[in-house]
Amino acid sequence: MDIKMILEIIFVMLGAYIIGSIPTGYIIVKLFTGQDIRTIGSGSTGATNVKRVMGKKWFFAVMILDAIKGALPVVLAYFLTASLKEIGLLPVIAAVFVIIGHSKSVFLKFTGGKSVASGVGTLLALNWQVGLIIAAIWAIITWVSRYVSLGSIIALAAAPIVMWFLNAPISYIIYAAVAAIYVIYLHRENIKRLIAGNENKVR
Repeated sequence: MDIKMILEIIFVMLGAYIIGSIPTGYIIVKLFTGQDIRTIGSGSTGATNVKRVMGKKWFFAVMILDAIKGALPVVLAYFLTASLKEIGLLPVIAAVFVIIGHSKSVFLKFTGGKSVASGVGTLLALNWQVGLIIAAIWAIITWVSRYVSLGSIIALAAAPIVMWFLNAPISYIIYAAVAAIYVIYLHRENIKRLIAGNENKVR
C-alpha cells in the first residue's frame, strides 16, 4: 500500500465523518424554534424526533437531507479517488464513516441520530436498486405497523440480503451487514419498547 493510497483512505475517512457529523435535524430545529432537539422526545437528532417538534413536512425534509448527506461522501469517494476502486473499498469506507458521523457527531459532543436515513443514502449511492428497495421496505413496514423504528430495523436488516440477491460486490454486502447491525444496535431502546408494547406510533 503506497503513500497515495493511505492518504486517500485518510481523506475519505475524515471527509465522510465530517459530512456525516453535520447535524441536519439539530440545525433546523434550533434555527426555527430555538430549541435543542436533544432535550426533546427520544433525544435523537433524526427525522422522527424532528417531527415531534415541527410536524410532518419537516420530518420528510430532514429525512431527504440526511439521505443526501449519506450519499454524498460515497459518490465523492468513487469519483474523486483512484486507488482501490476496483473492489469498491473507498466508497464503503466513506459509507461507514458517514453513518458513524451522523450518530456520533463531532459538532454535538458525539451525540446524534440513529443513521437510518443517512444509511439508506449510502445504500442508494452504492447501488441505487438496493437503496430504492430498502426505502420501499421501510415505507411499507412503517405504514402498516405505524412504527418508524420497526420499519427502520426490518429495512436495514434486509439490506445485506438484497445486496447479495442483486449480485453486489462482496464489500457492499459486508458493509450492508455491518450497517444493519450498527443501526439495529442504535435502536436497542426502541426494541425494548416494541417488545413492551409502548413504542410511539408515527400516526
